[in-house]
Amino acid sequence: MPSPPVVGAVLAGGLSSRLGHDKALIRLKNNESVDLLGNTAAMLHAVTGSVFIVGRESRSDFPSVKDRTPGLGPVGGIATALHHAGGAACFVLSCDLPFMNAELLQRLLLKRNERPAPTLMTAYQQEDTGHIESLVSIFEPGALPFFEQCLEANRLKVTKTVPPEAQFLIPYSLEESLPFFNINYPADLELARRLLTQGAL
Repeated sequence: MPSPPVVGAVLAGGLSSRLGHDKALIRLKNNESVDLLGNTAAMLHAVTGSVFIVGRESRSDFPSVKDRTPGLGPVGGIATALHHAGGAACFVLSCDLPFMNAELLQRLLLKRNERPAPTLMTAYQQEDTGHIESLVSIFEPGALPFFEQCLEANRLKVTKTVPPEAQFLIPYSLEESLPFFNINYPADLELARRLLTQGAL
């Protein structure tokens, strides 16, 4: 049976309360013409060929969809994405990963083709800590009922939505961890800009 097609869904519905201003609008370099949200959407589009923004009106060339129920975090955003995708799988990507790259996204998409039959979630996992990168993940259409159940029970942790036996996890090492660096606090933003200045990329 062929796999469902994959569409990209950029999660951008967060309030950025810990940062103090909208992270989606960040430009890491003063001369950048595109903000973090626009860069993320363009990168994911290059991999999937189809992208929409979840959680806000898009200021870019990509369509957007409002959260079906605002204020429920990534679980609510992913449920909205799966509803909107119309039977396609959703390649979910958070908008606050300044060092993410298309190669890692493409690798995950290729790994999805190797998934065992019951897989509903394909994601990266840090091999030393066990941390699952649930906001750089591909969710199959069959994951939607699990997200709906969690929303009804107010269980809002993404890694607890899909049963472990339906998760296909791709290990990565600490040396490969920079693309998964995300911006939550002012110190994170300062560090990201410092890393760019030092040529970390």
